[in-house]
Amino acid sequence: MSTGVEVFVDYVCPYCFLVEGAVARLKRERDVEVVIRPFELRPDPVPTLRPEDDYLPRVWNGSVYPMARRLGVEIALPSVSPQPRTAKAFMVLQLAQERRLGEEYSGAVFRAFFQQDRDVGDDEVIIEVATSVGLDAAEVRHALASPERRDRQVEAQRYASEEVGVTAVPSFRIGGRRYSGVLDATGLIEAVDQSQAPERAS
Repeated sequence: MSTGVEVFVDYVCPYCFLVEGAVARLKRERDVEVVIRPFELRPDPVPTLRPEDDYLPRVWNGSVYPMARRLGVEIALPSVSPQPRTAKAFMVLQLAQERRLGEEYSGAVFRAFFQQDRDVGDDEVIIEVATSVGLDAAEVRHALASPERRDRQVEAQRYASEEVGVTAVPSFRIGGRRYSGVLDATGLIEAVDQSQAPERAS
């Protein structure tokens, strides 16, 4: 029986992109069902970050770039300023998941932002990214304009923060337990194995 693994991400978080390789290895080595869940770090009206300020270059030079080099992942601090909001991209994630393309779509959004320096808050960029993984452009446009999908995104944010207790990304929920931070493949596999271990009588 598959183990459910919820992966909470924000598309402007480089660590969420860097953990994709670990999630991919987990899927190869264990019977898991991965679900990408949205968690906006700075939902409207919280201001988003600007790459020309001190904070982002400091974090990238001190942590993101060294980690990316260790993992062999090509990544660059995007020049988009201020950084985009991700609610609309997550509204299209709903459609992608309905078409069983959630992971493919999320990976394409991450690559668009962190490797192609594209504004993933822009409708036309989102449409191009979505159609590149096989989604229908008309359906994507409809999703972007859908009040129902916007309401579902608000509910997804509430679920992450209030029900699961997510405060930072990436975060994972495996077997009812929440894990925060950049878990490597070994850590994810151990968490899955732990969730499957039979409970011992006290």
